[in-house]
Amino acid sequence: MSERVVVVTGAGSGIGQATALAFARDGARVIAADLDAAAADRTAALAGDVAVAAQVDVADERSVEALFRLCDELGPPAVLANIAGIGSTTNAPATPLEIWERVFAVNARGTFLSCKQAIPRMITAGGGAIVNMASVAGLVGFRNRAAYCASKGAVVALTRALALDHAADGVRVNCICPGTVDSPWVRRLVDEAGEALDSLVARQPLGRLGTPKEIAEAVIYVASEAAGFMTGSAFVIDGGLSAG
Repeated sequence: MSERVVVVTGAGSGIGQATALAFARDGARVIAADLDAAAADRTAALAGDVAVAAQVDVADERSVEALFRLCDELGPPAVLANIAGIGSTTNAPATPLEIWERVFAVNARGTFLSCKQAIPRMITAGGGAIVNMASVAGLVGFRNRAAYCASKGAVVALTRALALDHAADGVRVNCICPGTVDSPWVRRLVDEAGEALDSLVARQPLGRLGTPKEIAEAVIYVASEAAGFMTGSAFVIDGGLSAG
C-alpha cells in the first residue's frame, strides 16, 4: 500500500479507526473521514503524517462529492473502505419510518454514494479495490434488527452488482460481513436497547466478540493484491455465528 491513497469512511472509532490505522501502518496515504470531525482528527493524529482527516456525511451526496474532491488533491483512490454505518434494535412494527430511512441512508445510500464517486476515479487510474462493510446480519436474520438486516443485505447485493459491472475495468468490489464486534458503537447500541453484552457473547460459538483490529485485518487482505482473484464476495468473519 506504499504511497497509495486510501479513503476510509467511519474512521473516527471502532472498525473504521482500526482500518485507517492498519492502512497507515502499511504505508498508505489515508483519508480518515467521519461525520464527527473531532474523531476524524484524532484518528489522523494517531496515524501520523501519512493521514489527513475529513468530515463527511455519507448520506449526503454533496458531502461525499466534497470528500472525493479532497481525494483528488492527493491522488486517485487505490482503495475505498466504506466502514461508516449505524444500526437499530427494533422489529418492523416498532421501527419509526424516520429510523428506517436513516439506517438506509447511512448504510445503503452512503455506500452507494461513495462507490459512485470512487469508481470513475479508479477506472481512470487503471483500477482499484472497494471494500464495503456489510454484516453477517445481511446474510442471516436476527431478531429486533429489521432495518439493520435489510440495509446490510442491500450492501451485500450492491457489492455483487458493482463487482460484475466493473470487473473489466480493473475495479474489485467485495464486502466484509462481521459478526458482533466489541466496539464503542456496539456497546452504545446495546445500552440504548437495554440488552446485556454478555448475551451477545453467549451466542458466539468462539465464546467472545470480535475485535476491530481483526476486522481491519480482513479489510486489508481483501483490498490487497493477495486477494486479486476475489471480487463480488461476502467475506464472513463472525466467530462462527452464522454456522449454526
